[in-house]
Amino acid sequence: MKLRFYQSMVALLLAICIVPAFAADTPLGAGDALKISVFGNPDLSLETKVSDAGNITFPLIGNVSVGGLSTADAEKKISGMLTDGGFLRKAEVNIMVTELQSQMVSVLGQVLHPGRYAISGKRNVTDMLAAAGGVSPEGGDTATVIRVRNGKTIKQVVNLVEMIHSADMKSNLDLSNGDMVYVDRAPKFYIYGEVQHPGGYRLEANMTVIQALSVGGGLTPRGTERGLRIKRRDASGNEQMIDAKNNEVLQTDDVVYVKESLF
Repeated sequence: MKLRFYQSMVALLLAICIVPAFAADTPLGAGDALKISVFGNPDLSLETKVSDAGNITFPLIGNVSVGGLSTADAEKKISGMLTDGGFLRKAEVNIMVTELQSQMVSVLGQVLHPGRYAISGKRNVTDMLAAAGGVSPEGGDTATVIRVRNGKTIKQVVNLVEMIHSADMKSNLDLSNGDMVYVDRAPKFYIYGEVQHPGGYRLEANMTVIQALSVGGGLTPRGTERGLRIKRRDASGNEQMIDAKNNEVLQTDDVVYVKESLF
């Protein structure tokens, strides 16, 4: 139920999400492709990429360091170099970023299209999940977000479903270059024995044994709810068998066994 709700929300995000234009205050960096023009001077038009050192080579003025500058600041710098060098009386420079490579966020794990995505301006977790196609059917309710701030690596777990249900977007963290979003795989439980559809299924929060029986299609004509057992591993990894009641809450990787009725 939660999965369907969340996927519908992701679909809505995708419907309203368009590829963002390059934000004017986003700093230029290595690999960014630029289209530069000077008003009234078509011979000075240039298409280039920012080098690993953060530089470009521009006609007449040569090497220009633009790494870390906004497009507006880079325009002013080139304009100033053209006028101060005596090449033009007035230089109206325009820079358009045609390909953004310096500001990237990785979206990995259980999403439809994992990979590295360019960001421009302010982007948050749901923005990047939408860009990656949303959570896949195998995805869980949570995403692990790894960010580097002031030289420190910060790891935070965001409960996506809870955030949307509560409409509390405080945990919808802002992202910047180098951050990573990892969508965890949904936890599973397993059921076998005298059930209609034995196998592994998604474990919902607070799912009970009787709910697990329902997910497995119910009992076969030979099955019984008496003597249900759960095979579970403890914190040390040791396997244990538990006599289960119908209201027993399942844990991740539990294996429910349904016995055959003796009568």
